[in-house]
Amino acid sequence: MEGPDLDKKMETYYVRVRGVVQGVGFRHATLRHAHALGITGWVANVADGSVEAMLQGPANQIDRMLEWMRRGPPSARVIDFVSEERRVDKRFVRFEQH
Repeated sequence: MEGPDLDKKMETYYVRVRGVVQGVGFRHATLRHAHALGITGWVANVADGSVEAMLQGPANQIDRMLEWMRRGPPSARVIDFVSEERRVDKRFVRFEQH
């Protein structure tokens, strides 16, 4: 019995990252990493000082993106990371920084 092809299975995840994640290039680095992995969706600063993102793409690439976001760029200090899979009908065309 074969499992699902994780390079083709599309997943969508909501992510919230807290810590020193604003003013350190977190969104821009997330944008660049998402483009490199072929992930679509968005990333944005939140008024409480956190960063949130919606990620959509093949399961294997989502896993890589989530692992990267747990650390972020070198200047960031992630102290809390929450991700949850979302069931959405919308398909994002590109990855955007808000």
